[in-house]
Amino acid sequence: MPSSSYRPIQKALHWAIFLLVLACYGLTYNGLFFAKGDPGRALAWWSHISLGLLLTALIAARLVARLALGTPPLPSTMSGAEMAMAKGAHLLLYLLMVGIVGLGITLTWLRGDALTFFGLFTIPAPVVPDRGLALLVKDAHELCADAILVLAGLHAVAALWHHYVRRDDVLTRMLPGRSAR
Repeated sequence: MPSSSYRPIQKALHWAIFLLVLACYGLTYNGLFFAKGDPGRALAWWSHISLGLLLTALIAARLVARLALGTPPLPSTMSGAEMAMAKGAHLLLYLLMVGIVGLGITLTWLRGDALTFFGLFTIPAPVVPDRGLALLVKDAHELCADAILVLAGLHAVAALWHHYVRRDDVLTRMLPGRSAR
């Protein structure tokens, strides 16, 4: 019988990615705290890019883990429509995660900047800078970032609804250190 809980590595990746998405999103508001030219502003963007690269690696690991380990079955009490919505929401979350990091990397290169990971290594831009295209990519990157926050919020509300209203194991199977009922 398959486990009704996610594996510890899947849980760790889920929560690490959640925290990194929030951190990256928060770092985009550096203009509220630092004036143009302030070194803190540059540090915030450098951190945003470095965390984005870490996020890219964790998303790749999460995709590999999902393909290798699968997912626990959804509760049998869910209707076909509910299961389809859950699977669709998860697919959209994955697409947005991949899209956000892909667009972020592309944006950095189109601006003429190299990618750096906390100063440990640098990946130079393989494309010629294009400020016009960079603006379009920036808009798409921001739209995906906003969309993932909205969808992740709905995802959390659904998990809480399952836990407190439906009283099933949808939430507990992803909580760290907890096993599903």
